[in-house]
Amino acid sequence: MLWVKSLHIVFVASWFAGLFYLPRIFVNLAMVPADSEAERTRLLLMARKLMRFMNLLLWPALGLGLVLWAYYGIGWGPGQGWMHAKLAVVVLAVGYHHVCASMLRQWEAQAVTRSHVWFRVFNEIPVILMVLAVCLVVVKPAALGEFFLSIGAGLGVLIAVTVGILKLRGR
Repeated sequence: MLWVKSLHIVFVASWFAGLFYLPRIFVNLAMVPADSEAERTRLLLMARKLMRFMNLLLWPALGLGLVLWAYYGIGWGPGQGWMHAKLAVVVLAVGYHHVCASMLRQWEAQAVTRSHVWFRVFNEIPVILMVLAVCLVVVKPAALGEFFLSIGAGLGVLIAVTVGILKLRGR
């Protein structure tokens, strides 16, 4: 079981690295000047290669997670609401992955109208998802309502501090 768990963590972490980086490429694409076709082409090539790599990582990560859940019984039984919440976060992360794939197709069709600022905000979603998933797995909270209030408050403070710092720096 430890080998399966270890591989699951490696595949999930690698997949999330792609989820962190692909929207950053979208930020850069949104900032490409209209007359810079070479830069746009290079960024789209990077995005396509990263998406292929992410697709290769997604399936083993999900498969190994299902083995841990279904075969080894992790998260089964009473008091395991944290596992349902974690599975919901996984569904959201897979949905985010598919939204990124759709956006990549829009970039290839030159049909994107969103600004680099929008993509910067969009880029933070996988950070929040990873924080939620890791905290759920490590803490295994019995009271999910209290857990989400605590996490929400913590993320709220983090966002407020970040916005304050950015305003001080003049961004």
